[in-house]
Amino acid sequence: MKMVYTNENQFLANNVKNLIEAQGINTFIKNEFSQGAVGEISAFDSWPEIWVFDDSDFERADEIAKSSQSSGSGVDWVCNNCSEENDPSFEICWNCQSGNT
Repeated sequence: MKMVYTNENQFLANNVKNLIEAQGINTFIKNEFSQGAVGEISAFDSWPEIWVFDDSDFERADEIAKSSQSSGSGVDWVCNNCSEENDPSFEICWNCQSGNT
C-alpha cells in the first residue's frame, strides 16, 4: 500500500479518491475522521490521506491525482451523444455519461 495524496480539505481528498476509483483502482482513506484530534496530534498528521491497495497502481493513481490539481485551461466540449455542452474538466458528459471522444 502506498499513499497517493493528502490534503487538509476533506472534500478535495474525497474528490481525488473518486477520480482514482473511477479508473478501477482500489483506494482507501486514512485519517478520515482524525481532524477532531488536532491538538492531541499534529494538524498535518490528521489530514486525510488517499492510499492505493496495490502498489502497481501507484503511478497511474499518482498521475490522476496530479492532473486533478492542475489548472489547465481547456475549452468546453459538446457531447456527440446528446449535444450537451460540457465544461473542460468533465471527461464524461454530465447529462448522458457518454465519454468525451
